[in-house]
Amino acid sequence: MDIPGVTYSSDSHVKVVDANYDNAQMSQEDFLKVLLAELQWQDPLKAEDISDFIDNTVKLKELESYDTFQKSVDELLSANQANALLTASSLIGENVRYEGDQTYVKNGIGYADIKLDASADTVKIDILDNSGTIVESKTLYNLQGGVDYPLSIENSSLPDGYYTVSVQATSNGDSVNASVVSEAFITGVEKNSDGTIVLNTDTFSIENSNLVGIGG
Repeated sequence: MDIPGVTYSSDSHVKVVDANYDNAQMSQEDFLKVLLAELQWQDPLKAEDISDFIDNTVKLKELESYDTFQKSVDELLSANQANALLTASSLIGENVRYEGDQTYVKNGIGYADIKLDASADTVKIDILDNSGTIVESKTLYNLQGGVDYPLSIENSSLPDGYYTVSVQATSNGDSVNASVVSEAFITGVEKNSDGTIVLNTDTFSIENSNLVGIGG
């Protein structure tokens, strides 16, 4: 009996597809041809178990589907990273607020926010220039934890640039951890080798994940 798509050789071997054919690329029609050929030409006294053939073909199809899905995910991630870089580039020439202690002062004016992990009875704040010299200092008392306290710098004698906001908080003599949100002026953006976006200032870089707000 002739089976469409099946050829026969003189040694009675059945050839449906090439010996090096990738089963992962097998169509449903080819799969049925191979299955029918296996059933047609096997020795009834030595019938082979074709379940392994079916299982292996299904597994190859699953791997093919996974590979296609993974490629789609990779393409989507690449597109998202490109969009993120494009979006970040719109921040060039803008002020941003970020988690960090370097705040930008222009025309003698700068801003920052301070937050304590717990309440503190004494909070000493020093503003230092790039040489480590204290240019301003103030002490606050009885601040609550978990509250954002705005800090303003107003000193017309300060040159434009970045200043460090140093916070030393204590409660009954014990140290209290404090975090600072500062302002920065963005001059450029770039993408790291790991795909993360960083915002550049004249003196340092800011991880995109540390960005808190825009403007200021």
